[in-house]
This record gives sequence, C-alpha cells and structure tokens, in this order.
Amino acid sequence: MADDGQGGVASRFDTVIAGGELVDPGGGNIGRFDIGIRDGKVAAVEPSIPASAADRVIDARGQVVTPGLVDLHTHVYWGATYWGIEADPIAARTGVTTWLDVGSAGGYSFPGFREWIVNGNTAKVYALLNLSSIGLIAPTWELTNPDYWDVDLAARVVEENRDVILGIKARIDCNTTRGVGIAPLEKARDLADRVGLPLMTHIGNGPPTIAEVAAWLRPGDILTHCFTGNDMAIADEQGNIRPEIAQLQRDGLILDIGHGAGSFGYRVAESMLEQGVLPDVISSDIHQLAVQGPMFDLPTTLSKFINLGMTLPQVIACATVNAARAVHLEGAGTLAVGSPADVAIFRLEEGDFTFYDAFMTARTGSKLLVNTLTLVDGRELPRRDERPLHFWARLAEVQRPILWAKGPGQAAPASDPNAS
Repeated sequence: MADDGQGGVASRFDTVIAGGELVDPGGGNIGRFDIGIRDGKVAAVEPSIPASAADRVIDARGQVVTPGLVDLHTHVYWGATYWGIEADPIAARTGVTTWLDVGSAGGYSFPGFREWIVNGNTAKVYALLNLSSIGLIAPTWELTNPDYWDVDLAARVVEENRDVILGIKARIDCNTTRGVGIAPLEKARDLADRVGLPLMTHIGNGPPTIAEVAAWLRPGDILTHCFTGNDMAIADEQGNIRPEIAQLQRDGLILDIGHGAGSFGYRVAESMLEQGVLPDVISSDIHQLAVQGPMFDLPTTLSKFINLGMTLPQVIACATVNAARAVHLEGAGTLAVGSPADVAIFRLEEGDFTFYDAFMTARTGSKLLVNTLTLVDGRELPRRDERPLHFWARLAEVQRPILWAKGPGQAAPASDPNAS
C-alpha cells in the first residue's frame, strides 16, 4: 500500500464489501468473494480482502451481493404522467441502480424527462422513447390519433439524446390503438429501423392479435409482458408457445416479463417454464398502481421466479447483465473489475410466503429477496420516504385485497387512493 504523504498508510480501497455470497453472472463470479471499491469503480474481486485495506468495510456475511439491478421496464416520470413513481426512494430499498423508463416520454415531453428525471436522480435513468409524441401523460390512448405518430419528430429527439435514449417503445393493445389496428406498430418499426435502436412492444388484450404483432418484430427487439395472461398471450389454447414467437426467440427476440399491475399470469408462466421457455429479462413495469401490489417491486418479482424453479443466478442474470445487453448498455449489470460500483445487497429470507399474479392467483413459496443496501457508484443510496400516491392510482377491484394481505415485500403506500 502507498504512503498517504502524511506519514500514514493510504487505504487501497474506499470501501470493501466483505463476506457476502456474490452472484454476478455477467462477471463470471458466483461464490464467496469480497469486493473492493475505489473512486466509484470495482477495483478488486477477491476471495478475501483484509479490512485494513479499506476506509469502510460493509459486512455482508449471510447475505447475497449482486450487481445493482437493471430494471428494463419502468415508469419513473413522476408528476408529469399518470404512471410515474419516484426513482431514488424506491431504488434505495430495492437494489435497482439503473432504471429504463419505457415510453413515459414522447418527443414533446422528453426535454422535461431529461432535465428533471435523468438529471434529478442519483440512480441511473435511461429511456425508451414513445412513438407517440405525447407519451404516457394519460393512462392509455396515446396512439389512437395518427397525428401523434410523428416519426420525424421522434427521430430528431433520438439523435439529440442518444446518450439517454436506448430504444423505441410502442404499446399495442385494444385501448392504446383503439380503432387504428396494427398501423402504429408499422410506424414504430419504421422509427426503430431509422434510428437503429431496438423496439419494445407491449402486448395485453387485443385487437390486434399476437400474430399480427409478431409479424413486425425482429431479432434484438423486446416483447414485454411476455407472460401476460391476457388474450395476446404467447401461449396458445393448449398452453404451448406459439410457433412464431418460438422462432422469433430463437432468432434473437428478447422476452421480457414486465409484471406491472395487469401483465403477469401464473398460468402462462408455468406453462412456458415447463416447456423450457425462460424469460430473457425479468422487469417490474413498476408504476403508481403496480407498486401497491401484487407486483410491489423488482425483488418481489424476482422471488416469484425463484419459487417457480429458476435458480438464483438465472434470476439475477435476468435483472442485471441480460437487461443491460438488451439495450446495449455498456458497463451495467456486472461487478467485473473496472465496472461502476453499482451494488445491491439482499437477504434471501426463508419462510412461508404467498405470491400473486395480476389476476390474484396465489402461489406459495419459501424464498423472498429483501434488499438491505444499495450503492450507486460506490456510494450508499440513502433511504427516504416516498411522496404520497396520486389520488387516481386506484387498483382494480379484484386486486384491492392485496392492500390488506401483507404480501411479500409489501411497502405500505404513503397514502391509499383506494380508500377515497
């Protein structure tokens, strides 16, 4: 170790995370490792680092250490949209260090998103730009008016913000595209091809049909809500994966969970997993409704898949390195030496837990991931209270019992719009 210039010995690291079980599929390290952090970067990953080598030691014994989670499908445009939650307060209690806000901002609302959300949070925020120039200001309907399909506007916004915009988003379902069919997806395809970025397509209840959507998807695109239980499901009536989706996944289509408040069904998930069809990415689709349950947060969503039989490394890969690769986000989703020191620490609790899908179908499980600490660029993200939920954020009637069920990972909302 070097002299500090004042007769003392300079520490080798600013922080060492010691004694934890590291699960870093992207960096190829799974097992008992210490992590040395210097100047906001991972400087060492070693079986043991002496405490004397660090200014601060974080004791992670008995806990799981992972790269900071990369949540590929979120809505964090708080205050300007129907859906948006606050990024930093939720990041601090969930281990998410990188948010991908998908489609909250359109061309006309992106400048505010960049100024107040990207620049206004410590956790890292990126975006997929909505084809619709108005984005997700309202609950839905953003593609019902063709005048909002301004490809030229969107392309220019992308070109001026390529450091933040990593893809294109189009929601395709019966409400968003009311009366205009598949035409908005054709425009989104044109936009994505023009700017050379992946296209994320949301599915739910048709029309259009899943077959019509599949015709416009390409390798490298992202099909979010991939295990939806609604009528655009990727499973046919017999529970088998539709052949066009199976072929697209083999060719490189990315299947993303995007749980949300209405887009994850155990029936489809269990059928797909039985057939060996695993999600490529597990994301939360967190927003003002979903945060109340039964989604709650990304660790709870990951826990559902652990209890469905996926291994812990598989699940962590889906929310770290796989998510980062899906949008070509270099440096995220791994704790390899030289990477940003974005770190999440969890307890893997054992017990009797009940988890629910969007239809309140229950499944029991014995494992629950609970975040205990989140670091962004080597610094602890402080926990603070979230603002009250918007008064319009009312769960569907079928889901309201979750507010009193005390489900896994539940954080009590600062206010209860469902009581008003």
